[in-house]
Amino acid sequence: MASIAGTCSSGSILKSADSGRNGTSLFQYSGLRAVDSFKVNSSKPKGFLSRSSVPKCRGIRAMASPTVSAPTRETDPKKRIVITGMGLVSVFGSDIDNFYNKLLEGESGISLIDRFDASSYSVRFAGQMRDFSSKGYIDGKNDRRLDDCWRYCLVAGRRALDNANLGQDVLETMDRSRIGVLVGSGMGGLTAFSNGVEALIQKGYKKITPFFIPYSITNMGSALLAIDTGLMGPNYSISTACATANYCFYAAANHIRRGEADIMVAGGTEAAVMATGVGGFIACRALSQRNDEPEKASRPWDKDRDGFVIGEGSGVLIMESLEHAQKRGANIIAEYLGGAITCDAHHMTDPRSDGLGVSSCITKSLEDAGVSPEEVNYVNAHATSTLAGDLAEVNAVKKVFKDTSEIKMNGTKSMIGHGLGAAGGLEAIATIKAITTGWLHPTINQYNLEPEVTIDTVPNVKKQHEVNVAISNSFGFGGHNSVVVFAPFRP
Repeated sequence: MASIAGTCSSGSILKSADSGRNGTSLFQYSGLRAVDSFKVNSSKPKGFLSRSSVPKCRGIRAMASPTVSAPTRETDPKKRIVITGMGLVSVFGSDIDNFYNKLLEGESGISLIDRFDASSYSVRFAGQMRDFSSKGYIDGKNDRRLDDCWRYCLVAGRRALDNANLGQDVLETMDRSRIGVLVGSGMGGLTAFSNGVEALIQKGYKKITPFFIPYSITNMGSALLAIDTGLMGPNYSISTACATANYCFYAAANHIRRGEADIMVAGGTEAAVMATGVGGFIACRALSQRNDEPEKASRPWDKDRDGFVIGEGSGVLIMESLEHAQKRGANIIAEYLGGAITCDAHHMTDPRSDGLGVSSCITKSLEDAGVSPEEVNYVNAHATSTLAGDLAEVNAVKKVFKDTSEIKMNGTKSMIGHGLGAAGGLEAIATIKAITTGWLHPTINQYNLEPEVTIDTVPNVKKQHEVNVAISNSFGFGGHNSVVVFAPFRP
């Protein structure tokens, strides 16, 4: 038996944003603003966790791994999965080349919020999109009704299909029962939900729009995209907070591998840069408060980081069996080798300090992909710019990759903010562009790196780098971990 250390604290607890609110407080997000006490008034509801009741990481016993043969990649063209299209909506627009060029230039997309009056908020900036247009993708009547979350999803999804030469004329000649949609969201139609609640409180239930429920629930992005395109294959959504998009890629790939679909439209979408979203994360004490320098607020691994910057958008991939892609003469952009999902089973918002959930997820993803750790030379990190989360991820990476001298690791969120459920989708596209261009975008705002970070983070300036195998990490509230593996396509 091999013993794995399991003595880590449960994570500190946040001070109440308002000490008068029954004396309660929220749990800390990724180690931000630790305090020593956690008060809960005697009238707390049954089951509410106090500091003393939050469990420590339990010791975990694991069987020592037997000697195994070298990993091998999938060779069956029915089960090999390739990327044949990509589509996005981002703070840098909806053109993929422009998006990646902005990242290569190290340009920040973070700015002051003007979508709503945030002047009284303690955080007044975000990765807010401007000049978004759905023209040509959504008709005017629906465009006015839809929550931004679904507008972003429809545009990114349709652009991905077009990029894969799967426009409506082509789709109508195909067996659309073999094409599925799996686009998730961490929070769903948050504006639709907030407006519905406001109508109820101010005017009564009769003034609630009939679109309140349909446009609030998280599955509606996948549903609307399928309705729009006639795709009748597997269709649902996954909601695992900020790990959502990677979970969708992993599940979509397995539908293809099991023979349930030939093509899956997969990714994530989010539109939480609005009063409720920003206010909610402020209440969690999760966000950076660098209001005087918004463009310098997201600074992964920097000693002076103080929280993440909320962002928004959508990122969608067309995932296709190699056999099907070759039969229709599709342009193959890259290959999805595998992925994995795990849970920390530790805390609502804090990562495990021993990094076991993340390191095991990375290891499992490589096993699923059929590659050895030595083959990986690029990590697109989750890297949200939080105190505990950044270092927990680095420690997990170093645990799996014993020699990191050839590895480059960067943080896309340093420029576009944290897209929550959309983050993994946008970062998968950044990862694939790194593979196809041979250039890695920088991690900006690297001024005072944590000494534990001994991996090359591509600080402040892009670097040329031939990617052999890349992994993209995404982790979410609830301890949800996800890793997906991409590589250049080789017949």
